[in-house]
Amino acid sequence: MQQIEEKLAHLIRNVDDLSDIVTRQQGEIDMLTRRVEMLMKREGERTADSGGGVVLGDERPPHY
Repeated sequence: MQQIEEKLAHLIRNVDDLSDIVTRQQGEIDMLTRRVEMLMKREGERTADSGGGVVLGDERPPHY
């Protein structure tokens, strides 16, 4: 019975540790998601401000 209690205590500790890790990772994911959204918004605004000209691969640049 004592071995089972020891194993259970170790398992409970491992679950608690993993829960802390998952919680921390979720916070990092949320932060990174906000940053990506912010960068996409900035890029969209920058593209809109620059006239949104798209250069295709087969077009010559204007200086030719």
